[in-house]
Amino acid sequence: MLQLKSERFGLDENRSLPLSVCGKALLADISGALYWPGERTLLVADLHLEKASAAAARGRMLPPYDTRETLTRLAEAIDRHEPDRVVALGDSLHDAAAAERIGVDELAILHLIQEGRDWVWVTGNHDPSIADELGGRVAGEFRLGGMVLRHIPQDGRISHEIAGHLHPAAKLSRYGHTVRRPCFVHNARRLILPAFGAFTGGLNVLDDAFLPLFSVDGFNVYMLGQEGLYPVATRLLQPD
Repeated sequence: MLQLKSERFGLDENRSLPLSVCGKALLADISGALYWPGERTLLVADLHLEKASAAAARGRMLPPYDTRETLTRLAEAIDRHEPDRVVALGDSLHDAAAAERIGVDELAILHLIQEGRDWVWVTGNHDPSIADELGGRVAGEFRLGGMVLRHIPQDGRISHEIAGHLHPAAKLSRYGHTVRRPCFVHNARRLILPAFGAFTGGLNVLDDAFLPLFSVDGFNVYMLGQEGLYPVATRLLQPD
């Protein structure tokens, strides 16, 4: 796939970008994680751990390294920001049996990055329950600093919400080049995180699924690249 290069698309390159939702100062990270400095909290969405092993059980062979890659990238984001708390916004597991398939080494990585910090699993449609051996605590949604952290965003002109679920992606075409990448999508009222998992796909932010969330107030996009995060003007976005 064509890589997103700043010089190719005339974009400014940043490994993190500040954004504000409901007056909260947040930091979008190149990994797809979100750091909230005021609460010393790192947020991620849609890890989909053990997606490859679920596919293998159905006869579709994928490289069996998605869980380790996802947890390694998460460990790197934790090292960058050193949060006191991590909140995973649902669909952290690809299915109800995923915890039984996680390898010993991957489980050790998870426990290592949980050490010394509060860890909250918000449940999602893929993981309505979280096994005890995965550590942390479990919540249907989590309220923090006046914001509601949940998996599925609520339709309508909701505010004070940070969610996942939709796997937002942006498509950009300029100067004869086209690229499609995961993205943060947000406005002053709410924010949807990109999917963090190694094998997760993305839904174009121009898809009708985003209309109930952003049609009235509009939205901003930060696209994830190999070397940085890129703010993209919505007028430049392309449908699939």
